[in-house]
Amino acid sequence: MSRFFRAGSESESESESSDDGIQDVRPTAPSRAVMQFSDDEEETKRVVRSEKDKRYDEIRSIIKLLKNHMKIKDMANVLTDFESLTKAFDKAKKVVEKEGMPRIYIRTIAELEDFVNECWEDRDWRKNISKNNAKGLSTVRQKIKRYNREFETELAAYRENPDTGDIDDEGEEEEEKDEDSEEEVKPAPKKPEVEKPARPSRAFGDDDDDESDFGTESSDESSSSEDEMPAVGKLTAEYFLKSTTEQEERKKEERKREKRLKKEEKEARKREEEAQEWTEVSRGNAPSQVVMEKPKMFAKDQEITVEAVCKKLAEIVAMRGKKGTDRSMMIELLRELKTIAENANLGKAIQVKICFSIMAAIYDYNPNIATCMKSEMWETACLPTILDLLETLIENEDITVGDNILEESESLEKSPFKVRGCILTMVERLDEEFTKMLQACDAHSTEFVERLKDEQALCDIIDRLEDYLEKLGGSDEMCRVYLRHIEHLYYKFDTSAFEEKQDSDKSSEKVMDKMCKFIYAKDSTDRLRTRAILCHIYHHALHDRWFDARDLMLMSHLQDNIQHSDVSTQILYNRTLVQLGLCGFRQGHIRDAHNALVDIQSSNRAKELLAQGLVPQRQHERSPEQEKIEKRRLLPYHKHINLELLECVYLVSAMLLEIPYMAAHELDVRKRMISKNFHHVLKMSEKQTQTGPPESMREHVVAASKAMKNGDWKKCRDYIINEKMNAKVWDLFYQADKVRNMISAKIQEESLRTYLFRYSSLYDSLSLQSLASMFQIEVSLAHATISKMIINEELMASLDEPTQIVMMHRTEPTRLQSLALQLSDKVGSLVDNNERILEIKQGNFFFNKNNQRDNYQNQNQQQQWGGRNRQNRNNQNRDRDRDRNY
Repeated sequence: MSRFFRAGSESESESESSDDGIQDVRPTAPSRAVMQFSDDEEETKRVVRSEKDKRYDEIRSIIKLLKNHMKIKDMANVLTDFESLTKAFDKAKKVVEKEGMPRIYIRTIAELEDFVNECWEDRDWRKNISKNNAKGLSTVRQKIKRYNREFETELAAYRENPDTGDIDDEGEEEEEKDEDSEEEVKPAPKKPEVEKPARPSRAFGDDDDDESDFGTESSDESSSSEDEMPAVGKLTAEYFLKSTTEQEERKKEERKREKRLKKEEKEARKREEEAQEWTEVSRGNAPSQVVMEKPKMFAKDQEITVEAVCKKLAEIVAMRGKKGTDRSMMIELLRELKTIAENANLGKAIQVKICFSIMAAIYDYNPNIATCMKSEMWETACLPTILDLLETLIENEDITVGDNILEESESLEKSPFKVRGCILTMVERLDEEFTKMLQACDAHSTEFVERLKDEQALCDIIDRLEDYLEKLGGSDEMCRVYLRHIEHLYYKFDTSAFEEKQDSDKSSEKVMDKMCKFIYAKDSTDRLRTRAILCHIYHHALHDRWFDARDLMLMSHLQDNIQHSDVSTQILYNRTLVQLGLCGFRQGHIRDAHNALVDIQSSNRAKELLAQGLVPQRQHERSPEQEKIEKRRLLPYHKHINLELLECVYLVSAMLLEIPYMAAHELDVRKRMISKNFHHVLKMSEKQTQTGPPESMREHVVAASKAMKNGDWKKCRDYIINEKMNAKVWDLFYQADKVRNMISAKIQEESLRTYLFRYSSLYDSLSLQSLASMFQIEVSLAHATISKMIINEELMASLDEPTQIVMMHRTEPTRLQSLALQLSDKVGSLVDNNERILEIKQGNFFFNKNNQRDNYQNQNQQQQWGGRNRQNRNNQNRDRDRDRNY
């Protein structure tokens, strides 16, 4: 029982019965009010903190928050924390002037500036962040630059000798120092010593009831508190004053020492546990995975058999996917096992089985799908292993491999050998890894070129796999390997295809034709056939076989159901359509080229539709997962189609179609647009107040369009075909001179048509000779162009063959007459609308009543007139019959 519940004086406590071992505690009522306390109540010390500690603690807490928000890149909260930090620093300026600039503050603003600059340079990250984070980043970037100008000297000194470690660690150390300093209290007036009351004797067995249940620390504290506490009756005001006697100071030092010793013991225990669980590594090279001991393969005296190797292989493969498995060590173990099997001459079948496991381990090395294989792994492990596996299978025809073979039915010791595994799947995965490696490389670096050289090795592997499967594989496997070959061949330009004599069976045209026709006939899935058709069309179009490509596209009817295909097939369809349009343009089929390109170009998302990059979307932001998926779909750079060339071809085609049409239907009320994108470009140029000489490709096409509209074909041609445009666009074509001559001829022909549409009403007749000399074309071409216009009823004229003169019929109204007709139509429609509004208008009762009466009278008159007409008709018939009788 607590001694505070024992009242009275020392004499009362001494009168206890010690015979029966029972403590007699009978409190007597004191003569005056006595304050009573319980041991359970903790002593609450009033801590007096200086202004320095308060201000610095506030700054430290804000810095801690700021550091956490920087770790997760929450820029909105980083801005808020920075503003709070500057305010707290302003409050602490008096303390800073006395004590000096705190280094932790300089370090924080320096690291914040570096962090903001890093985030600003990371453009890919900036595209994906939310609006709040983007706003916070730009604001904090401006503020931190402006703010750090006040601390240029301190920041320069800090950057010369920066601190290492984490800010939080420094904060904790300083907090510990502050705690130690807080424990030291200012000396107070000395408290008078008080005699300690004699402790009552305890009964037997009471030791285990109270204090023995608590730890040593609690017992020490309680004993010290008992020593300090005077008797209940002698409590005075002096007791409650702070005292710093030598005895108390000694006790505090002992407590501190005990705490320090306990802390050191705990740290030592932790270090021992860590030493048992973890391996010690050098600083900066922390392992990402648990370091595993390399297991021994076989004992020294153990006999190496196929069964033992299979058992060891199963043990190694069982490690796959487990937490803490070192993937590189797993590959090394499998290689070592393969070497042991080769040295023991256990046969090729077991080597094939181990090779399949090695390839699976290599493909599993990167757990993330988005990351690509390392170049060292590709060169030293992946390619040699797959080549070794393929050579073994080609040389040993008695080894059968396939996914349909179960592990229980494998035969590794006796011929014919059976091994579970699919070589085609391994090669397909190899092709996918190669594509990922090209996607990860910078397209304009030497690394991309070096990596692209490996495509030849990959194509050789596919060729050898074709030879192997032609002997042993089925039609489905042949279709798959042929499609892989086609996808590495269809986009490559073959100059030998333009030579007149090409009887070689190894020409790209013959190879493509053979493989595609096999897939058309044997494929059981629509996807492979669809992709083969699209690749075949692309290859035809790339080599200017326009009619073959067009007919195959129309016969396949892919445009009807392509929206139901997977995304990669839709991307291939877009690429094929674009290549078809370019082929049509090169061959002079302008309308067909425009029709093929209009869908891709009108959406302003050609880059995204052709999988050549991501376009930022205005309506909604992509999620990180969606962006990763779309990035995986992007094509490597060597497969890209030049987007500027594509846009130029589209705009020139639209110009050659749209300008004559605009001239022919200039006075139409409702004009139909052939190309909305082209009209948009024209309108944007018309809005400009000052138009200088054209610089970009679009400006050249707009200037050429304006010249063609006026019938000046020479200016139009010079704007389209010049040194700038040649370097940007036309020189990219094969046989560029041929393309330039075709464009020039088309410009002359369409300029002639535009001239006739605009100025035919001013002529009674025109000579074909003068038109041919004006546009520098042959008379036969002028004759053919005008004949087409007359047949299509675009020009109201007739040709006089002997005199070679075009006679204008003048059936079309002049410009003034057309405007007058338009005005009369508009006025008529306005009158009709007004009358309709008056009829519908409510509240005009008399007007509606009069209208009803007038309508009723009109109906009666019509009925009367109808009756009279019938009577007159009958009389006429009667008279006619009478005359006939006479």
